[in-house]
Amino acid sequence: MSVDGWNTVLVLGGIRSGKSEFAESLVTDAPVVRYLATAPEGDPDDTEWATRLAAHRARRPGSWTTEETAAEPRRLADVLASAQPNETLLVDDLGGWVTVLLDPDHQPADDVATIAELAEAIRTCSARVVLVSPEVGLSLVPTTPLARAFTDALGAANRAVADACDAVVLVVAGQPAWLKPAVAPASAATVTEPAGSRAVVSAPVVVSLADTEPTPEVQLPDVLTHAPPVAPNQEPGNPWAAPTMALPMVATGLVIQPGMELPMPDEYTGPQAVDRLATLDVPGAGLGVLDRVVGFAAATQGTSTPVAWGSVRVLLLHGDHAGGASAGTVAGDSARRAVQARAGRGALARLAAESGASLQVVDTPAAAPMEDQPALAPEQVESALRYGWRLAEQAADAGVQLLVLGACGAGTEAAAAAVLAATAGAEPQAVLSRVITDSGEIDDAAWMIRCAAVRDALHRTRRSPRTAKDVLAELGGGDVAVATGVLLGATARRVPVLLDGPVGLAAGMVSRDLAGQARHWCLLADHGGHPAVRLAADVLGLTPLLDLRLDLGEGANALVALPLLRSVLALAAALPVHPSLGGGEPEPAPEEPEYTDPEYADREYTDPEFIEPEPDGPGPASTGADEQPASGWRAG
Repeated sequence: MSVDGWNTVLVLGGIRSGKSEFAESLVTDAPVVRYLATAPEGDPDDTEWATRLAAHRARRPGSWTTEETAAEPRRLADVLASAQPNETLLVDDLGGWVTVLLDPDHQPADDVATIAELAEAIRTCSARVVLVSPEVGLSLVPTTPLARAFTDALGAANRAVADACDAVVLVVAGQPAWLKPAVAPASAATVTEPAGSRAVVSAPVVVSLADTEPTPEVQLPDVLTHAPPVAPNQEPGNPWAAPTMALPMVATGLVIQPGMELPMPDEYTGPQAVDRLATLDVPGAGLGVLDRVVGFAAATQGTSTPVAWGSVRVLLLHGDHAGGASAGTVAGDSARRAVQARAGRGALARLAAESGASLQVVDTPAAAPMEDQPALAPEQVESALRYGWRLAEQAADAGVQLLVLGACGAGTEAAAAAVLAATAGAEPQAVLSRVITDSGEIDDAAWMIRCAAVRDALHRTRRSPRTAKDVLAELGGGDVAVATGVLLGATARRVPVLLDGPVGLAAGMVSRDLAGQARHWCLLADHGGHPAVRLAADVLGLTPLLDLRLDLGEGANALVALPLLRSVLALAAALPVHPSLGGGEPEPAPEEPEYTDPEYADREYTDPEFIEPEPDGPGPASTGADEQPASGWRAG
């Protein structure tokens, strides 16, 4: 559950406004929900109240668990503070919680301090939380002291919780009106997110894709930006990073379809830049195979003297694949990796910080078991493609000069293998890596389950079309679809993409049918030892620059190589032409410095064969020019 990246949501509403039903709709996609019931049981003779409670219980799915917190008001804050990142909590409601808080059985109690503890627990909670509360600010001031105490305490609680939550919505007559932030999502149907994600203030915000097409007004994910290093010889506003192509649009929005004509890199500047390397003043044979980096940068920048990429953005796509594709993975581990990235921890976030790269984490729709049913609905595929395009467009508008594409979902390798098998005719067992457990052991049973899942998915779709969108819907899933949209959007805006891992290569295979130009804007730093990456790179004509067999996770491997690639470009741009090829007159040889022995640095050398040390005390006066002092010596 995520509402455009806000993972703690306060739902306000009056009596019978539909606030509870709306709150429950926000967590329908969560596999398990912890329902925190705050209201006391009440008078056993109050049948109307018992009917209300029974209606609430009847709406809860069987997979939900219910916990009662009415016995101790402070327990609610303790539950929120101890919740795990892969959990989803629904608190219904704060009115019942305040009622218990004001109960004489719990007095004396510091109401203000208890409310502050609850707000702080919400602010630091690592789980996804939806809270329901009655809105009492629109009613008349009660006439009784007890009622005034209740409205005052609940009003204070609502204000504190609203300040701590990422989003606040007021439900009136069943219609949601979003109060925080100002721009609201289109509907509750846009509230989807795989389990285990959590946004952190000051970290990149996670945005889940809607089941329907995202509108242009929907805000894209926030970006955690670091100050990038200044590239040599680069002027602000370099024209090669400016927008270069209008997006294909019709009245209904962006059109992504097979056979799109997107720009190609400059076919002349790349070879010119490589030829120029042979003229540079270097003592050795040159850059070796890394001259391909210079040729790629020159072609994508449109100049024979390319500069190092200054502004780099990492896109981390988080989306799990259900079924046998995720066999051998630890439940919630991919969500934990995404949380690490948002919080600035883990290999990817640390390498991004070291490289001065911004980081953007995007949740994608969870994929259904591909061996049993299509991974995505056709509408979700269209939405994911458009969303990925918009992510690339946003990066180009921000002046990003290089995108790094990675993924961290469960089952991504099997999904990529299925895409590769469908588009290149590969056998599943030939493109699936062995499954390595957390203890470093090979899990052959999990590997066989993954192979069977891919085999069964291919058999299920054997009579299905193999168009790009059909492959994404049947086999690829949300992360591959978004990655495909990113590649297409980056191609349209002339932004190169550094691929890393099976998801990016699978997206490259799919993008061939939509726009064959996309692969020419892609660079592969290292194959990481993945057989699927090796085969896809061979089909796409992408030769890995390095053979380090890094396996730090998608995106992190590319960031390890990024400083080297930047250094190559900076060196190629800064070195002059060799003097023998017309690079200018050779510099004069420096003069040999006069040698001075440190032992005699404070003494005067008057004769190469005679050195006169300073006398220790007053000596006899000289009687003639040819008179030798008694303290002198003659060398030799």
